[in-house]
Amino acid sequence: MGNKDIISKSVLGHLAADIANLLLGLGVDMDAVELLDTEQQRVEQRRADLVARMRRQVDGENFILHIEIQNQNDSTMPLRMLRYFTDIQLAYPQEAVHQHLIYIGKERLTMPDCFSAPAFTYRYSLLDMHTVDCSILLAQDTPDALVLAILCDFRGRPVQEMVNHIVLRLRELMGDDESGFRNYFEMLETLAENRDLQPNIKEAEQMLTQVDVTKFASYSWGMRDGIEKGIREGELKKAQEVARGLLQLGVIAEADIARISGLPLEEVQRLRIQH
Repeated sequence: MGNKDIISKSVLGHLAADIANLLLGLGVDMDAVELLDTEQQRVEQRRADLVARMRRQVDGENFILHIEIQNQNDSTMPLRMLRYFTDIQLAYPQEAVHQHLIYIGKERLTMPDCFSAPAFTYRYSLLDMHTVDCSILLAQDTPDALVLAILCDFRGRPVQEMVNHIVLRLRELMGDDESGFRNYFEMLETLAENRDLQPNIKEAEQMLTQVDVTKFASYSWGMRDGIEKGIREGELKKAQEVARGLLQLGVIAEADIARISGLPLEEVQRLRIQH
C-alpha cells in the first residue's frame, strides 16, 4: 500500500461515519453517508479533512459534518475552522453544518475552540484524543473501532506493539475477506499518517507475513490444524515471539493470544510467567 493524497470515496465515507459514531457519538446512519465535493474534502500528509452529508438515526435529521484532524497546536485554527465553515455553508446554505476538530498531537492541547469578534462569537467542538482511552476502543473488538484506536494516546504502551496488535487483530477479524481487510488497512494507513506512524504500520504489515494467517479462519471453524499436526521448531519460535509481543501489551486475554499465535493456552501461560 503506497502513500496516498486521496483515498477511495467508499473508504473515506466509511471512515467519516466511524468517526462520527465511535468518537463523536453522533449516532448517524452508516448507510446514509454522502461525501461532498468541496475543497475541504482531502486527505493529505499529517492531515485528514472530511466533509459529508449524514443522517442522524434517532430523529432522521440530515446535516453536514466537517471533521478536521490536527496533530499539532495551531493558534490560527479557529480562524481556519471559521473559513471552512463559511465555505461549506455558502455551498450548502439550507443545511446545518456541524464541525469537529480532533486533536492527536503529542503536546498538551492549547488550541481554543472558539473565536470572538466584537460582533459575534464562533465556536466548534474539539476532541482531545489524549482523553480517549484506547482500551475502550480495543475492547469493542470490531474492525471499525480497531482502526480508530490508532488515533488514541497509547498511555505509555510500546507504540510498535500496539500497532502490531491492531493490525494482527484486524487481519484475524476479517478472516478470508481480503478485500474487506485491504479497505480497513487503507483507513488505518490514512489515519496513521496523522500520527507519523507510517514506519510502524509498515513493520506491522511485514509481521503479517511471518504469521500463518490460515490459523485465523481455521480457529473460527473449530479447526486447529497447526496444533493438531504439531508445530515445527522454526514455526514454534515465530509463534512464541508473536505471543510475547502480545503479552507485553497487557490488554489481551491469554485465550486470545493463544488463538492469534496458534500456541496452546498452556504455552502462553508459561510465557507469561517467564515474562
